[in-house]
Amino acid sequence: MTGSEVLLHLGGAVALMLYATRMVRTGVERAYGEVLRLRLRRTLDRPGLAVLVGAGLAIAFQSSTAVTLLIASFAGSGIVGGLTGQLAVRGAEVGSAAVAKLLSFNLSLLVPVALIAGTGLFMVTERREYRQVGRILIGVGLLLLSLGMIGEASEPLRDSPALPAVVAYFSGDPLAAYLLAALVTWLFHSSIAAVLLLAALVGRGVVPEDLAIVLVLGVNLGSSFIAPVLTRSMAPEARVVPVGNLLMRGAGSLALLAAFTAATPALAFLGSGDAARVVNAHLLFNVLVLCLGLPLSRLVYAASERLVRLTTRRDVPERSAEIDVSALDESVIGVPRQALANATREVLRTCELVEAMLAQVIDLYADPDEERTCALAALDDRLDRKHAAIKLYLARVTARPLDPVDAMRAQELLGACVKLEQVGDIVVRNLLAHVRKKMKYDLHFTPDGWNELVRIHQSVLGTARLAFNVLVSRDLETARQIVEEKERLRDLERASSDRHFGRLSEGTPRSIETSTIHLDTIRDLKQINSLLAAIAYPVLEERGMLRGSRLRAVR
Repeated sequence: MTGSEVLLHLGGAVALMLYATRMVRTGVERAYGEVLRLRLRRTLDRPGLAVLVGAGLAIAFQSSTAVTLLIASFAGSGIVGGLTGQLAVRGAEVGSAAVAKLLSFNLSLLVPVALIAGTGLFMVTERREYRQVGRILIGVGLLLLSLGMIGEASEPLRDSPALPAVVAYFSGDPLAAYLLAALVTWLFHSSIAAVLLLAALVGRGVVPEDLAIVLVLGVNLGSSFIAPVLTRSMAPEARVVPVGNLLMRGAGSLALLAAFTAATPALAFLGSGDAARVVNAHLLFNVLVLCLGLPLSRLVYAASERLVRLTTRRDVPERSAEIDVSALDESVIGVPRQALANATREVLRTCELVEAMLAQVIDLYADPDEERTCALAALDDRLDRKHAAIKLYLARVTARPLDPVDAMRAQELLGACVKLEQVGDIVVRNLLAHVRKKMKYDLHFTPDGWNELVRIHQSVLGTARLAFNVLVSRDLETARQIVEEKERLRDLERASSDRHFGRLSEGTPRSIETSTIHLDTIRDLKQINSLLAAIAYPVLEERGMLRGSRLRAVR
């Protein structure tokens, strides 16, 4: 096998591993994302528990970066303090390393089991939750399969005449090896993938274990850069969390690199087997960072706050200017395609406002707060202003002769904008009224009732995101999925109402106290879902896939 063929096979195996990792993460996010987020919000006020929850979420998502971004968004919204958020992220790094350790075992028998079970579950059922579980199982099977492919693809590298020279160069220049590993990990956007690739290469004798330890430290440096880069445009409060993680892991990896190259200790304490030592070194490093980070947490938090403030001063005017800019350019009114593209951009900003309102309102149900309730109500004022501006802009565009395609697109955008404004009204006038009533009388849902509301809200939020995507992509399959989700929500609403009336008949006190709020909330969420699903109707009508009436024909 030529060198090009070896690299091609190795690149394909790595690509499969990256795709499988993403497949598992997205499956978990779609199936359990909202429930996990809600539980995370409830526990992040306790630092010790935050570490454990961060580790658990990283194991579920198979990504410490995803957990870091989630906690950063909470910190930016004021839901969690930056100090507690940083501790949760350190727990997430340990959880991510634990996943790498688990996947390093010989799990080859699980490959056919996971693929068969996942494919069967995905193809047999139409239930969204079960299909996502199938997706997760397929992802796990492909991930384990890719590890075997990496081992097989790297086998010819052991006999490569160029390998000794490459290894000798990086062994003699540990700093270059450290930075190369950091760069590769940042490109992968996954420390799990980088560590597993490295372990596979070490296990095949391609990379010596001394150099592998240096590369492990570089992997940790590279993975700690991912979240700060992805959050660079977020609020300063949000950026403090990933920056603090970067300071701890970056400083820790540099300190251990210096110590390792100076002392070159024996590695027998890391376990037997070269590949196992690589994964164990990665896990041990993150446990050390966590243990050292607990007593140093306040110092690191203060340093990260100061660093974020120093880097924010230049950025604030630019970000403020971006917020105030409207996409509705009056100078292109006479060019329909450009004007409609501008209107689409502005409608998408309206979509972002609606998504933020929907995401935040369930938090207020869980933890009512007058200040945050008023802040959410203020978003509706922004939504109304955008709606009025878009409506007037489209009216001016359609006042000129348009071809049928542009005229249809203008009506589609106008209809979507009207529906989004109606969703905002329901959130503020109805759902926030329920929040205030719950807060005024200190009412609490039963655990079963609350879980039912969360599932329905999760379904509505998922429909919103799909509808916003259809508005841009006009993808037929996604539009069909939205209608299917609408039918599923109807089943959820009926089942929830039946269970609620069952609890009422049993005389459950909390169900009796919250009955009106529970049923009205379900009604409002169902109405919101119908409005959002209607955004996809033009795509289906255009393809002749939507019936004019749900009534059965009567002879």
